[in-house]
Order: sequence, then C-alpha cells, then structure tokens
Amino acid sequence: MRRPGPWLWASALVAYAFLYVPLAIVVVYSFNDSRLNAEWVGFTLEWYRKLAADGDMISAAGNSLIIGISASVVSTVLGTMAGVAMQRYRLRVLPLMILAPIAIPEILTGVSLLIFFVMLNVTLGLVSVAIAHITFCIGFVAIVVRARLAGMDESLTEAARDCGASPWKAFRHVTLPLIMPGVIAGALMAFTLSIDDFVITFFTAGAGTITLPLQIYSMIKISVTPEVNAVSTLLMLLTLVLIVVATRISPSLLRSTQESTS
Repeated sequence: MRRPGPWLWASALVAYAFLYVPLAIVVVYSFNDSRLNAEWVGFTLEWYRKLAADGDMISAAGNSLIIGISASVVSTVLGTMAGVAMQRYRLRVLPLMILAPIAIPEILTGVSLLIFFVMLNVTLGLVSVAIAHITFCIGFVAIVVRARLAGMDESLTEAARDCGASPWKAFRHVTLPLIMPGVIAGALMAFTLSIDDFVITFFTAGAGTITLPLQIYSMIKISVTPEVNAVSTLLMLLTLVLIVVATRISPSLLRSTQESTS
C-alpha cells in the first residue's frame, strides 16, 4: 500500500487545525486574567469562580440537565424498540419514519414542532423542549441499537425460543444483555445531543425557559467574555467525557456499523 504523501499530511493538518484550534483558544482564554479576549494577560481561575456564583447560569444548567436526562431516558426506551423493529421487520417505510427527524434540517424541525404545540395549545416550557428533544434523539438511538443488533448472532434468540422462552423473556434475558453496550452508548449520545441543542430548543422553549445553550447565546450577543469561555470549556469537557465513556462501553460499535452497511 502506498504511503501518504506530504500533500495529504499537509491537508490533514490544515483540516484538523481548522477544527480544533478555535476550541483550544476558547479553553486557553477561559483562564485569561482579563475581561477582554484581545491578548493574554495572565493565568486565573476567577472566571470559573464567577461562573459558580452565577445564579442564572446555574439555573440554565439545571434546566439543561433535567431536559437532557428526561430526553435520554425516554428516547433510549423508544429508540431501542425502534432499532429492534427495524432489524426484525424489513419494512421500507419503518426506517424512513424513524430516521426522518435526523435528516430533516433542525430549523424545519423546530418550526414544525412549534406549530404543532401551538395547534394543541401546549404551553411552551421544559416539557415542550423535552418532547422536542425526544423526537430527534429517537433516531440516533435506533441507529446505534440497530448497528449492535446487526453484529449479534440471531441463533441465540432462536435457541431461547426453542427452549420455551416467550418473546419477551427471550428479549429480556438474551437480546437485551447482548445489545446493552449499544443501548448505553445510544443513551449517552442522546444526552449529549440534547444538552448541546440550540436551534430546536430556541423554537420550543418559550419566553420563561432558559437552557444552557440559550443562556450562552444571550451572553455572547453582548460580547464573548471569559465567563462564556469558561462555561463553553466545561460543556466541551462534559461532551468529551460522555464520548469517551460511550466508546469504552461499546468498543465494537464502529465495526458493527461498518458490517451492517456493507
């Protein structure tokens, strides 16, 4: 196999620098001892202390956690059921219905859900945001669970049925333990997507509900202060931790996905 040439390495370095250098700047300037991000003055933890004492930010973070946990739990249950259905029942319309919220642009999903809630006279708040997040998280969980099922030996479930197990017992004692890494990975992915979402939350939150992304947006409209850099750094750290946990729990997930698409 031919080794990569220097132009390929240079292109890769430029692409990775474009992706990660801005993130590194955010992290570094969250420790900058200056309210202006124009130049580096010195190291400080003052912005993290101010962030911990900011009541509005703490309230927004609490709302995001409530919505994220609720959305991840419900979407994991429904997404697991959807993934199993897609794997067992080869209906062409089923993947289209489940995966459509992933393909549809977020702004269209947000506007559609807003119109839907208004038609049903639903008060916009934490509940409406949680329902909206569940809507688009189900598809992501279903993809992960279906990929895990594609790498599972179906003869194990058939053997359980031959031994007299009901469909529910065969699923609970055989299928579910085998796909549990994928289920957990899907739950972590749903939580990460929910807690980071801005566009759909913006349309479905209402006037009195503020989540962490909405609070950050309201702060950066004035200026990007080191406090914004600090909360962005913590949010980035939380996302990275969840990604690492997901990959540790389900190390064969990528391989299963590749096998299912081949």
